[in-house]
Amino acid sequence: MSASPQVALPDPKIVVVLVEPAGPLNVGSVARLCANFAIAQLRLVAPRCNPLGEEARRMAVHGQAQLEQAATYPDLGSAIADCRRVVATSGRLEREELPLEGPGSALRWLIEPEGAPGAPGGPGGSNAPVALVFGREDRGLSNDELLQAGKILRLESSADYASLNLSHAVAICLHELRRLPASTAPPGAQGQAPANSHAQTGAGPAGGPEGGAGPAAAGSLATSPGAAATSLRGALEATLADAQDLLLEVGFLHSHTAHARMAKLRGLLQRAQIREGEVALIRGMVRQLRWATTRRTP
Repeated sequence: MSASPQVALPDPKIVVVLVEPAGPLNVGSVARLCANFAIAQLRLVAPRCNPLGEEARRMAVHGQAQLEQAATYPDLGSAIADCRRVVATSGRLEREELPLEGPGSALRWLIEPEGAPGAPGGPGGSNAPVALVFGREDRGLSNDELLQAGKILRLESSADYASLNLSHAVAICLHELRRLPASTAPPGAQGQAPANSHAQTGAGPAGGPEGGAGPAAAGSLATSPGAAATSLRGALEATLADAQDLLLEVGFLHSHTAHARMAKLRGLLQRAQIREGEVALIRGMVRQLRWATTRRTP
């Protein structure tokens, strides 16, 4: 397959995140795709296979570096803690509380430069990476995981059989990123020609590929650049935890419904692209309300 002309590609740095990949063939194929499309980082969340085994290495071909340098994380939150924007993929056809977008708008938003209209602040500012997240082969991403993303992408596969192989879904998404105008083109190596690729087999929902790269070798738990405690995502999670405790105390939430109701609030704040200063404002309000509820009137 001949290479198409490449353009000079600016920041942001894109990372591909695969959540609990079970198929070593898929992991190797995704590493190869990262090499094809000049994606330097592959990150794996709690892989259910050996990402450095013979099958994965065989499929990686010239993506050995991406495969060997793939960082492993215990959960999605830690894998994306340093990312200023996150797009998660889903093969579900209808999600009323989680609006789905096509690849064009979701991916354009993902790589939108910092400082563009509506661009949020985030950990690391404009130099922070952005993440494209794919779920498990058998069941994709959970609602809680989807709610950690700013946008949710669905590929336009047939309603009669929407499920795509994980590596195929990654290939489509990275190809769509590459097709964006030069002003918003994804970052990566400049002038790198894609390698020939071969279709792989394996069952997986659309947007359910595996893989993930990062600074640490696969098999070890990576400490995310920008610890969660000091990142926008870490601050938001701490604020939501404070808010949940307070709302339970005052009776607005009940233990059996708290998780579901807080998930809706998390989704609302993610879609609003909340900024660091706004998180601090909400946390201050929660703390002041807690103080007010414990005051004793003489």
